[in-house]
Amino acid sequence: MIGYIIRRLVMAVIVTLGIAAITFLMLHYLSPSPVYDVLGAKAQPLAVKSWNKLNGYDRPEILQFFSYLGNLLQLNFGYSYKLSQSVTALFKENAGRSAYLSGAALLLSLVIAIPLGIAQAVKRNSIGDYTVTALNFTLYSMPSFFLGLILIQFLALDWHVFPPVVSDSVTTTWQAFTHPLQLTLPIVTLALINVASFSRYMRSSALDSLAQDYIRLARAKGLGERAVLSRHLLRNACLPMITLVGLSIPTLLAGNLLIEVLFNYPGLGLLFYNALTNLDYNVLLAYTVLGGFLTVLGNLIADIAITVSDPRVRLA
Repeated sequence: MIGYIIRRLVMAVIVTLGIAAITFLMLHYLSPSPVYDVLGAKAQPLAVKSWNKLNGYDRPEILQFFSYLGNLLQLNFGYSYKLSQSVTALFKENAGRSAYLSGAALLLSLVIAIPLGIAQAVKRNSIGDYTVTALNFTLYSMPSFFLGLILIQFLALDWHVFPPVVSDSVTTTWQAFTHPLQLTLPIVTLALINVASFSRYMRSSALDSLAQDYIRLARAKGLGERAVLSRHLLRNACLPMITLVGLSIPTLLAGNLLIEVLFNYPGLGLLFYNALTNLDYNVLLAYTVLGGFLTVLGNLIADIAITVSDPRVRLA
């Protein structure tokens, strides 16, 4: 197990370095230097040359990349010239709120999707199964921002149940936690999209498990249906969900981008959107690298979790 984890960690580091290199080269090609964003579009050539030399942008690209890589290892993501603040400080300020939004949505989606998928498998080919399947396909094909707009229209503007956007008073992670009404619509929007995919996978996995011999044996011993489902079906049917949850981590980050902008929620997604409109080079680079890192981390967590949960998986 330790050897397997070490191999996976080494591979994760290599992939992360590759992501950082590709992202750096792409953004550097689009914007070799943020000098005009800092000094203005009409900056004089002498001032441009002086600023680039002062900040190291006159060096060869390979040297700039290694400097950036060394800063990454120290969790130094550069400086936001637009916001006059370090990118690391900006991420620390906003990461907690984004993590809360993603975590709450993921937890809610699992609480709904797992029993829903099992119920569909047990009542397969029934009217309820067909109805939920149609609803899931509808939600799965729907962009998150469009679903958010629908919820805002009905639950906020028409029925006045929840506020349409998050209040500007929610500035800390604790305030986000203690204002459930403010966060209900963003969390529900993200959760419903995940429920649509999670419950379909859970239904398929539960159907496979229901056809196994150990389920028939448990029923033959006289166990009640609830005991069969909770003791024998649930754990084995949930194994594919572990991989799915791991792979959904970067998807939640992408979903946060749209949802945070839509609901004016102060998190990393809204920070990235504002950086995109302001051409804030270092924030864009750091957010993109973070997305790649979360993808690698999600795969790593899923691989390790599945080997711990299922002893039949060989650690090759």
